[in-house]
Amino acid sequence: MGGFPISLNSPVAHRGPIPAEADVVIIGGGVIGVSAAYFLARKGLRPVLLEKGRIAGEQSARNWGWIRQQGRDLAELPIMIEANRLWKEIEADLDEDIGLRTCGLTYFSSGEAETARYEEWLEEAVPMGVDSKLLSSRELDALIPGMTESYPAALHTPSDMKAEPWVAVPALARAAVRHGAVIVENCAARVLERVGGRVSGVVTEQGLIRAPEVIVAGGAWSALFLKNEGISMPQLSVRASVAATVPLPDVHDGGAVGAHLAFRRRQDGGYTIAASGFHEFFLGQDAFRHVRSYIPQLRRAPFARTYKLAAPDEGYPDGWATKRRWGGSEETPFERMRILDPMPNTAKIEEMRAALQALLPALGEVKLAASWAGMIDSMPDIVPVVDRAPVEGLSICTGMCGHGFGIGPGFGRVMADMVSGGDVGHDLNRFRLSRFSDGSRLELGPDL
Repeated sequence: MGGFPISLNSPVAHRGPIPAEADVVIIGGGVIGVSAAYFLARKGLRPVLLEKGRIAGEQSARNWGWIRQQGRDLAELPIMIEANRLWKEIEADLDEDIGLRTCGLTYFSSGEAETARYEEWLEEAVPMGVDSKLLSSRELDALIPGMTESYPAALHTPSDMKAEPWVAVPALARAAVRHGAVIVENCAARVLERVGGRVSGVVTEQGLIRAPEVIVAGGAWSALFLKNEGISMPQLSVRASVAATVPLPDVHDGGAVGAHLAFRRRQDGGYTIAASGFHEFFLGQDAFRHVRSYIPQLRRAPFARTYKLAAPDEGYPDGWATKRRWGGSEETPFERMRILDPMPNTAKIEEMRAALQALLPALGEVKLAASWAGMIDSMPDIVPVVDRAPVEGLSICTGMCGHGFGIGPGFGRVMADMVSGGDVGHDLNRFRLSRFSDGSRLELGPDL
């Protein structure tokens, strides 16, 4: 099945060298960038994807592995429904099992207020084509028998899926290469080259690639790269801790989440577990610079995250000592930290392990095989930026707010058409970059 989250000890699969030119340069080798490369190559174009470390080395392989329509922002939902279909089409084009299964995903309700939020979302989402439904307490007990806690209701989407992220994204990258994409790992993009104000290429640590179009899909690093190019985007990051159990009895084959615990059965028979609603935020320069944009989110859920005074390493995207300006001949923060690999919160990991064992006694003793953490890139309104930048030839697709793995192929296809003159097929107004500067009132994504 492949190892748990990819690190600098993982072998380099795509060595380069960089070509002299490309139709499109993609910055970032997570699920968004890899999907865009795949669909551009399928269109007969020659994309070059630059990854400073390893493909899927950061959040794209550190997530829960959910492919989730349920609870999505309504502007995202049509793209997510498309992504559900695209994952199945992509699987048929791969040469390996990525663990893609239709398993259904479930949100437990803690009470009347939460159930009401589920019902409100269903009223608008079901007419859009999703098969989500509200389960009664008895129906939930039948779906996941033997739980020691009872819940009054649950939101359930039978067509939601799962896959193994550290297998799926590298497999998709190999498929993109088979179709004509060029991927170069261990190669950071440094700055854009411009002619007459328009993008004409990318200066990398290996040299210049000429290209008329560039996509920034750098996850937690996107805002730092864009700031050096004179583009402000209020993107921040939070740390989330995750663990994998050893193989355990098959109590429930899908994924579920309650107020404090999320779990999903993996292809190897273990469970991936995470702390629901628990994120750790490291205060940095950008946190203070963009605090006004985050006020609505803070008002809605002031205690939804734990605050830390500073990042544990100066190389973090918003570290106090992280370099903010550089030129094309200088070492960049992306070269100083090839993979953002934060330490997990060990106390929280143990709390999650004990919670799973207590909730599902049929599992027996729950032992862990591995634990890790990832930095989730976040936006003030909990929806991404998917837009043309205010520099001709530059596009942005980032800030997935922990929702990127499942929707990756959907936004990858959108970006492939955006930069090649095709039909993006969806209303992207909700995701425009200018919403943070044009005086618009920010509308928060669903609190689900």
